[in-house]
Amino acid sequence: MTTTHDRATPSTSRSHRRRRGPAHANGRDQKRSWLLPGGLTALAVFATATALAVNWTPPGASGSDDGPTAAAAPPSRPVPDRSAKPSDTAAGAEPSRTGGPSPESSPSSPSSSVPPSGPGTFTTATGGSETVGQGSRLLRYEVVVEDGLTQSPADVAVQVEGILADPRGWTADGESAFRRISGGTPDFVVRLATPATVDKICGRYGLDTGGEVNCSVGKDVVVNLRRWVLATPVYADEVDAYRALIINHEVGHFLGHGHVTCPGAGRPAPAMMQQIKGMHGCTPNVWPYDTKGRLITGPAAP
Repeated sequence: MTTTHDRATPSTSRSHRRRRGPAHANGRDQKRSWLLPGGLTALAVFATATALAVNWTPPGASGSDDGPTAAAAPPSRPVPDRSAKPSDTAAGAEPSRTGGPSPESSPSSPSSSVPPSGPGTFTTATGGSETVGQGSRLLRYEVVVEDGLTQSPADVAVQVEGILADPRGWTADGESAFRRISGGTPDFVVRLATPATVDKICGRYGLDTGGEVNCSVGKDVVVNLRRWVLATPVYADEVDAYRALIINHEVGHFLGHGHVTCPGAGRPAPAMMQQIKGMHGCTPNVWPYDTKGRLITGPAAP
């Protein structure tokens, strides 16, 4: 359910949306902070739309903030159709679960810490986690990291676990529960991979991630190492916050949520908004729900 961020071709996507609670609308200044798992205080800075990359959603894929997403709900666990009307995403976006890539911000310069390619093989984080969330729909997931990277599967797994366990995450929908596993059959797999490997995986579903963005295809939430390490202009100083946005956005597509737009100036940007295209007056936010359990959303993306 992810979409490409920076360079992609326009396409039409099917959006899925939940309306469990009203959009959160607390206005804030350009400087705002939020608490990430582990107590990280983040300082977010507005960026113009021209500084951000765009997500797109090709047919059969789904759009997201960080990369293309073409994943569909696990066949054994059908997701109710909550989609609004289909939304097209601009080139350079990450593919989303509804049909294409959707970006989270403009491409960053290559960094020595981000190898452009890897072997295409992965190591699974060992062990597992307890179940988080009270929902009846238990989704088991694995975390895998491409071989040869400096990021260890164990460290990436800890970060993903913390994001999915946060009370402002998708467990607040009252339906979803998550448990990390390292054996058996997962419902979805979070993959951290080099740009070239991401392009290959997402390209099999017709998504063009352009070496820059993430995607969600089939059972895979594919995270581009470049975005994981460098984030985007809006979140350049708060990389951990951006990582939460990547996971929340792409897993949101996996759960059936489509893209939405900014609900109004000064309000928190929804996690399902293609923030890479620009904040459009919204303040930075990486969580699907607020601290009172209200869904942070906006009008369906056109």
